[in-house]
Formats: sequence, structure tokens, C-alpha cells
Amino acid sequence: MSGVLASVDMRTQLAGHNRLELLLFRLDGKQLFGINVFKVQEVIQCPPLTHIPDSHAVVHGVANMRGRMVTVMDLSKAIGGRGLDKPEEKFVVVTEYNQYVQGFLVGGVDRIINMNWEEILPPPKGMGDDNYLTAVCKVDNELVEIIDVEKVLAEVIGWNEEVSQEFIDEASAGEDGKRQPVVLVADDSSVARNQIKRTLSQLGIECVIANDGRQALDMLKGWADEENGLDLHERLFMVISDIEMPEMDGYTFTTEVRNDPRMSDLHILLHTSLSGVFNNAMVEKVGADDFIAKFQPDVLAKTVLNRLKRWQDAHAA
Repeated sequence: MSGVLASVDMRTQLAGHNRLELLLFRLDGKQLFGINVFKVQEVIQCPPLTHIPDSHAVVHGVANMRGRMVTVMDLSKAIGGRGLDKPEEKFVVVTEYNQYVQGFLVGGVDRIINMNWEEILPPPKGMGDDNYLTAVCKVDNELVEIIDVEKVLAEVIGWNEEVSQEFIDEASAGEDGKRQPVVLVADDSSVARNQIKRTLSQLGIECVIANDGRQALDMLKGWADEENGLDLHERLFMVISDIEMPEMDGYTFTTEVRNDPRMSDLHILLHTSLSGVFNNAMVEKVGADDFIAKFQPDVLAKTVLNRLKRWQDAHAA
């Protein structure tokens, strides 16, 4: 199993074409789950685990993996299941999210599939905000649930969401008599959307929320189509977009915006839990203005304030 992901670096051409590869796995039953291959470093038989006293209930322990200590979490228990017993008989999916490496204990790994983001759909409406899904899809007539790993990590590890006072003071100083347009935020994770919203709120900046790239693009086109031809730059000073989203990913969203002359020069910040130099190359290829990794509130605040200042200077009376 450790070799199943050996060729992942050869698959980067999928990104930018609204395509992805999913690693399919099961927890404690027949239900299939999926995770983007780009988040996965390796899959291994569960190694010996060392229990950490007073650790979170979903943490099975830590393991020495290739010279580094990695926290191993029971993904079944994390999403409200009964949890997995006999971990030594299970597998660990080693992932990197938000610049942190962690392992998720799973019952078994199925296979890797190639899909189009248009085939990845938002969770059914009516499920509420407490579910752990960001998307669903069908594979061989079987429903695959894509877990909101950012929600799991926020509950287990927790992220600092407080902006440093220096950035709050800078935002307050810039408010005096200056125009304050809004930010469009596109992200499929409810946790990520709320994190961004709270960061912007601390800066006194309003945001409009979209749940994916398709919805964000439709909103932009709708505003541009409004009577008398709304100048989007009078409403927005930037767009913050995730990369991994159902129906339309952030790379494709950026490409679509750049191809529409009414919005082609909107400032786009790609904000993602994906890591690696690959992303920088794709950001340049699709024409995004900035790229930062999740979730660092001060980095986000600094990037937003720098852009706001440039927008205000350009639109000064």
C-alpha cells in the first residue's frame, strides 16, 4: 500500500483543468470516503502508537514515521462514528493540511480515481452546519462522501483565529474618511469560511460568501450584468478563493474570471490548505495575484490590508 501514491507528482497536470484525483477509503463500514490525493503524503499499515495522556479523544497516539513524530487520529470517531478498534490491523493516511502533517486512521484503502470537479457536488441541502462533509460524488453508482478535514482539525487541534493588534490598529487608522468596499470569499468548508469572515471582521471589513467557485463566478457575472453595467471594482477590492471546491476549483474559477473582460483585472487571492511549490507554479499559470497557505490570520490580515490600501489609493477622490 505504501507504493500506491508513488506517482502522485506526475499527476499535477490535472490541476488547472478542473480535475482531481481522489483516494477512496472506508472507515468502520461499507461507506466510501474520499480525500484529494494532493493532500496525501503516503498510506501505511498502522505503526506502533504511543498514547499521549490527556490528549483529545479522537487521537489514538503518536508514531515515529520516517524520523518525525506524527499524531494519528481516528477519523471515524472524529466525524461522530464509533471509532476503530485494533489499530494495528488498520491503515494510516498521512496528510498535510495547513502546513501541518497528521495521520488519519482508516479501516481500509480502496483505490485512486480520476474525476472532474464538476462531478463533485455540494452536500445535499438540509443537512445543517454540523455535518462533516464538504462534498459528495458517485463512483460506480456508489456514493462517496468527502470529509471536511479542516473542520475535524479545527475541533481536535484548534487554530488561532485572533489577528494581532498591530493589524487591527492599521485597519482602524485606514478607515478615516476612506471607502470600504467588500471582499468576495469562496470556500467549500464552513470552518474556513467562518475563519476568513472572523479575520476580516476584526479588521472592520465586510465580506460576501460563496460556497464554491461556480457560485462565486455566478455572483460576479450577476453583478456585472446588473442594469447600467455595475463596475465590479466599485463593489469589491479583492476576491479570496479556496482551490479545492466542488463543481469548480479555484484554478478554473481564476481562469474564468481572467477570460471575462468585465472582471479580468479583479484582484484574486488563492487561500488553500494545499502545500508545495506546485501551487506557486499553478497560481502563476492561471493569473492569480496572491497565494497564501491556510490558516494564518496575521498573514491573511496583512495581505488583505496591503491590497485595500492600494485599492483606496487608486480610488482616492
